Amino acid sequence: MKFQDIIEPYSKLPRSVYFIFIARVVNCIGNFVFPFLTLLLTVKVGMDEKQAGYILFICAAVQGPGVLLGGKLADHIGRKKVMVIFMSLAAACLVVCGFIANLSYVPQLLILSNFFSSLVGPASGAMINDLTVSKNRQAAFSLIYLGINLGTAIGSIVAGYLFYNHIKLLFLGDAATTFIAVFLLAVFVNETKPSAKQIKEGFKMDGAERAEEGGLISALFKRPELIMFALVSAIYSFVYVQSHFSLPIQTKEIFGLIEGPRLLGMLNTINCLVVITMTTLITALTKKIRDIFKVSLAGIFFALGFGMLYFAKGYFVFAFSTIIWTIGEILNAISSSVYLANRTPISHRGRFNSFILLVSGMGQAVGPMIAGQLISRTSVENIWPISFMLAVGSAILMFLLGKFERVQHFKDETVKY
Repeated sequence: MKFQDIIEPYSKLPRSVYFIFIARVVNCIGNFVFPFLTLLLTVKVGMDEKQAGYILFICAAVQGPGVLLGGKLADHIGRKKVMVIFMSLAAACLVVCGFIANLSYVPQLLILSNFFSSLVGPASGAMINDLTVSKNRQAAFSLIYLGINLGTAIGSIVAGYLFYNHIKLLFLGDAATTFIAVFLLAVFVNETKPSAKQIKEGFKMDGAERAEEGGLISALFKRPELIMFALVSAIYSFVYVQSHFSLPIQTKEIFGLIEGPRLLGMLNTINCLVVITMTTLITALTKKIRDIFKVSLAGIFFALGFGMLYFAKGYFVFAFSTIIWTIGEILNAISSSVYLANRTPISHRGRFNSFILLVSGMGQAVGPMIAGQLISRTSVENIWPISFMLAVGSAILMFLLGKFERVQHFKDETVKY
């Protein structure tokens, strides 16, 4: 396979996709706070693991009403307006965190910031759907995913060294890059919400992107495979969120308060570098595999990568584990987005994105809380065998969903198998 063949799909995307890519890179360069949230709460604010787990649960729980409201607003007032307004509000909360003297107020502000950020997700996903068609959708989602990780790879190194002595700079740097990203979106990206005429024409479309009458619930029940997909994805998110909750605790326990955060920053950078170097290759190598089966394969990599952390004591095992579960992350991220986009009606893109984010995010919400209770009673290592079993079970369910779709002959020109 030639290098030109691998990068060629990225050269024919709409102009707005490239500016969204740049905005994501800038924004994620300053994504300092939330990757270090567990350590921030336990080391700087003084919470124990159980209390930190509850805070992360609340952060995830407020995303529920946030994504529902964000999807509704995206379909009614527009994708761009939702992104600009609520990214700005989320950044404003971080600015306040950077200037207050009492860190005990930080958890409440971060919960509020997380709520505002959650409104952005459905609008962002709907905008990429609007800008693409089935033929170039995977390339677009892959490019945006690369942008997120390119920025995070740089930011994680900086955040790892700022965490111990310059905590306020984490907040202010995160806010500053968010405001820059907002400027890029406001100036260089046009609104993409389908017009009334386009939605009317959408009722004449063939396939799964055909417009639907009624609200979210009635449209969803015409696509039951998406409901099942979202439920299984919730288990995936329970497993994956341990990389942000249990993994920081384990590195702190093994390597200490100074080396632990630095190692975590290095692992975040490894994660991002694997994404940057392997996403295009994995996309090219798996292009003939149905999206649902690639998501199933992701579960196997999650099981292996997180499962081996039960035995981790040295740097090498942590690094190797990160490489393995990151391959699963790549497969899941790019394939899930395409799978969902190709089955979402043009009339409900914001609301469908909000539903998927809400249901799949349930695992992210309860994961830290359950893990925090388990860790407080036993040890952090015991979360990894549980993660292994959940990941394997989810992979099997995704595979069976793919088989079910094949039997039901759920295929049309907008849905690629």
